[in-house]
Amino acid sequence: MQSTTFAGDFRTRTLGGDAGRVCDAELMSRYQLLLDDRKLQWMAYHSLDRVLGSGGQGIVFLSSRQGADGFKLPVAMKVFSPERFGSQAGYNDSMARIGQVASSVARIQHEGVLSVHDFIDRNRIRILIMEWIDGYDLRDLLRLERMSKIRGRLTQRRWDYINNVIVTAGPAQARFKAGVAVAIVRDCLAGLAAMHRENIVHGDIKMSNIMIKRTGHAKLIDIGSAFEMGKQPQIFTCTPAYAAPEVLENAPVSPRSDLASLGYVLVELLSGQPCFADTDSLRNLLEQKRSLPNRLHEIFPQEVSCNGLLMNFCRGLISPDPSRRFPSAEAAELLQEGAASFHRQLVLSDLASEYDNDIRIWIEELKLSDQQE
Repeated sequence: MQSTTFAGDFRTRTLGGDAGRVCDAELMSRYQLLLDDRKLQWMAYHSLDRVLGSGGQGIVFLSSRQGADGFKLPVAMKVFSPERFGSQAGYNDSMARIGQVASSVARIQHEGVLSVHDFIDRNRIRILIMEWIDGYDLRDLLRLERMSKIRGRLTQRRWDYINNVIVTAGPAQARFKAGVAVAIVRDCLAGLAAMHRENIVHGDIKMSNIMIKRTGHAKLIDIGSAFEMGKQPQIFTCTPAYAAPEVLENAPVSPRSDLASLGYVLVELLSGQPCFADTDSLRNLLEQKRSLPNRLHEIFPQEVSCNGLLMNFCRGLISPDPSRRFPSAEAAELLQEGAASFHRQLVLSDLASEYDNDIRIWIEELKLSDQQE
């Protein structure tokens, strides 16, 4: 039988209880000097391995942070482009805002919010260093090609389960079944609630800014458009198709604007098609957004439109009038016609599943399919 001896000074000992050998005196001196100095400075080396995505603000790379003794940490690095700025001063002002917001987001530490590691200046170009998320964004995840690729690798029984419980084909892309779609939105609501408690508006909720991790959980990413409440920037970047009407009308943006954007995502997840027809006209896009609550029966499959609770939940997110939306992300989760009530309805009807686990297993199957190509 093995035993452990506890010394009075509570220092770590070998398994047999021996104190261990005393180390080199010079090395011990360096150790003590480091502790006494209370300041650390070292070089961090990164390699930009491949492009993860790009947009109007810059390019995101998968990178490796290299440390001592072979340590490597995969991270995502967003390099902010100065292209849309007329001067270095304009770029600096925008980056100062992003740096302040990034600092606030870094302190949130919530499962549903992107983890921020650092914000650095390299030759006057700013770089945001973030966690790398092993998974898929919703836009990529719901491509119909993914459904067709995985079909031949599954048994008929498993394929039927996926189509009946998790995801199935839609008019333009795959669509989630209602329970799974609402489970993803609930993760996003929790992330938004954490951001809003810190007075941060995300500002650009959309399909490609929501990642589904291999754990089955959803996470909000890309804080490049985020800002502190009361400090809305004069130049506000957004994705028009997912922006709330007040954003497009240059009215004050609030946490309820994030809820509208998330509502458009939910409608797309449930319907299997974008909410709005392609248009170059801002006026036409606004008209489509204002009429959307009345058009849900035309967009949704019958299995969705027949559920009054789910329809009211959607309308509580996407109302064109911010005052008629849910008052907060917490309210959208907890009020009588909120997301939690819909899931309780499924439980009482014996239609619920272990959503996180179902999504996790499906993601693993997709990863395996990608690896075998």
